[in-house]
Amino acid sequence: CVQSMSLCFLRKIHSLKYFYTGASNVPNFPEFVAVTLVDEIQITHYDSNTRRKVPTQDWMKRVTEEDPNYWERGSGILMAHQQWFKTNMEIMKQRFNQSGGVHVIQRMYGCEWDDETDEVKGYDRHGYDGEDFIILDLKTETWIAPVQQAVPSKHKWENNKAELAYWKHYLTTECVDWLKKYVEFGRSSLMRKDLPSVSLLQKTPSSPLTCHATGFYPDRADLFWKKDEEELHEDVVRGEILPNHDGSFQMSVDLDLSGLQDEDWGRYSCVFHLAGGQEVSKRLDKRDIRTDWKTNDGGQRLFISLHFSPPSSFSACFGFDSLNSFHPVNPVRNQAVVSNTPVQLQM
Repeated sequence: CVQSMSLCFLRKIHSLKYFYTGASNVPNFPEFVAVTLVDEIQITHYDSNTRRKVPTQDWMKRVTEEDPNYWERGSGILMAHQQWFKTNMEIMKQRFNQSGGVHVIQRMYGCEWDDETDEVKGYDRHGYDGEDFIILDLKTETWIAPVQQAVPSKHKWENNKAELAYWKHYLTTECVDWLKKYVEFGRSSLMRKDLPSVSLLQKTPSSPLTCHATGFYPDRADLFWKKDEEELHEDVVRGEILPNHDGSFQMSVDLDLSGLQDEDWGRYSCVFHLAGGQEVSKRLDKRDIRTDWKTNDGGQRLFISLHFSPPSSFSACFGFDSLNSFHPVNPVRNQAVVSNTPVQLQM
């Protein structure tokens, strides 16, 4: 966004994401897992062990006020998806000339809705063993096959025009209708604004200084270093926004201290900016730095590791870093998704 931070945050882009994961020979992990996220908050869960779709947010229980059979119907649909993944796992193994071993099929699909412009976007992508397998291009109504093994699926799915038309309609219309419904159910929770606690952390005397903010909501936020009220772009490394266990978020930004003079410390501050203009500022002060090395005053301060892997960290669990990338995954940690949609054609 080229506008000021506060102006960019005035708009809200809501998202509804479905994640599915089918696993083969993964110890202590269900054969199939499905989760649903609204605005990056998990709202439902299903796995092949329980065979039940259940709410993970209290406000999702309201859905039965309008649809008493919602959870029962959803469980049935996900059982069908579970079988789809099991069947296609064998197809994928044949395509890749594999017999045994650990393998994971993943699917992520859903929609986004801009509540200011009413613009909508839909997406649907499949992965195998941590790599892109096939991706839907809604604009051209075609499937993109990044690997040769996906070409048969591309031809099969593109030849079924009715199937393509259905998914285009679902991702740009029905999905958005569900998204708006869920946002209304969870408005008090999804539209809340929580400021974070901000800490200064340093692992060793020569390490970069980390400004770490945790506990904020929503995830439309920024964290940056300033010198004399001017934002710094050099000697800083920004981290990604990551989810916490409780549905809040965390992020960090590093500052290289190697060229910093003692007398200049007071000129630096770390600033957290939340959607709507709320800020938390922490001035650089050696006394506030938490570390795991001995300090000048002989004290010992605790260093808090920044390497978190909360179970709700779907970008890490599923291998989907963004809609444009799909990275290798640790299948033992994977979780996954489902919806109120019919099962897709086999691979």
